[in-house]
Amino acid sequence: MKQLSARKKADVAEIQAMLANPVDLGTVVIDDFHRLSEKTKRDIADLMKTLADEAADHSKLVVLGITNAGQSLISFGRDLANRIEVIPFETNPEHKVEELIDKGEAALNIELNVRNDIISDSQGSFYIAQMLAYNTCLRAEIYEADEMRRLTEESYHAVKAQVMEQLARSFHDRAVAFARGTKLRREGRAPYLHLLHWLSQSKSWSINTLRETDRHPAQRGSVHQVVTKGFLADLIDSSDEIQQVLHFDPASHLLVVQDPQFIFYIRNLSWHQFAEEVGFISIEFPSRYDFALSFAGEDRDVAEALFAALSEHELEVFYDINEQHRILAADVEEYLAPIYQSEAQMVICVLGPAYPRKVWTKFESVQFKERFRSGEVIPILLSTVQVGAFDEVGRVGHLRWDRGADQKDQLDAVVGVLLEKCAQRRSGGRDEARWVVPLPE
Repeated sequence: MKQLSARKKADVAEIQAMLANPVDLGTVVIDDFHRLSEKTKRDIADLMKTLADEAADHSKLVVLGITNAGQSLISFGRDLANRIEVIPFETNPEHKVEELIDKGEAALNIELNVRNDIISDSQGSFYIAQMLAYNTCLRAEIYEADEMRRLTEESYHAVKAQVMEQLARSFHDRAVAFARGTKLRREGRAPYLHLLHWLSQSKSWSINTLRETDRHPAQRGSVHQVVTKGFLADLIDSSDEIQQVLHFDPASHLLVVQDPQFIFYIRNLSWHQFAEEVGFISIEFPSRYDFALSFAGEDRDVAEALFAALSEHELEVFYDINEQHRILAADVEEYLAPIYQSEAQMVICVLGPAYPRKVWTKFESVQFKERFRSGEVIPILLSTVQVGAFDEVGRVGHLRWDRGADQKDQLDAVVGVLLEKCAQRRSGGRDEARWVVPLPE
């Protein structure tokens, strides 16, 4: 039997050579299958199908991988489902962990007062149970078996804190690096941090990143962007340290923990304290959206540029085209009204000549009209109209957008102001109703 690992370059080269000339392989075990390239995975799936069809008794392939590795393999060849056997290695049941503790207590002639906490917190991991029991013994100064049976009197909180301190040496910096993402957006919705938090709540050590957004709509846009645009995969691929604890499969959108110590560490983090340490202003989002865009179709180019730029900063922005699949077949007025009334923390009005004449902009403006008083409406006045055309705008501060000037420079300037506004709101600060933000001409 030959054992190969996708973690070793020499073994990967041997796997590829084997695939190129699959003759009388014998039994080959490929570990860490999930770390192979998509092409190599597909070639392995093709070879397994061929071996199964030929009922080859001279060659057998066994692949080992993280959670759902078997499903990932089948995704490369749907007809493999009835040709191969997938053997899941589940977490150990509590009675098996209890049996492990019993044997340790018998060997040392002790009784752990925190055994029930250890069994519960280990969540089926022998390694975690042993780690917690070991530290309980260290705190009780038990280093070897004693003739007299001894009952420990340790605080489980203290035991867990000691374990967390040890784990932090290995995992703190990696967790922070992942939570910050490719670039820290302090005012953003912290998509990487939320992915890590959702992962910590998973009993299976894995999450479907896109499916999670259905359960957490406040992070839908920011998480969807980092997943579908490849930012999440790039972040993990760029760091050997992160790769040791996390794996992401772009084909299935699965994010998986690879180390039992790391899952214990993130499950027991103080998440508010961690978020503050990472550098986020806040991870509490009372509104579904940070901004809702209101504009006439003639000025869609400005609205779309704002949407793209704000989304890049990991903010949630309501933009009609991006939500068409949700609006479809819904009562449009019932769908839109709450967004402009309260579900968006702030409303951005792109005010051009056509704005007062459109049916939907009239409807939207009625919904958010009262929000001018609380500084929650941000008008962007295009150079093609005068302030007098919009009475409410004349009474509050507003931003200018000159269609004849460089659009990129203006976009950067406007987005910079909007980010400051969002950061102020996120940190709990409130503006006066007549806020004024000058924009360079």
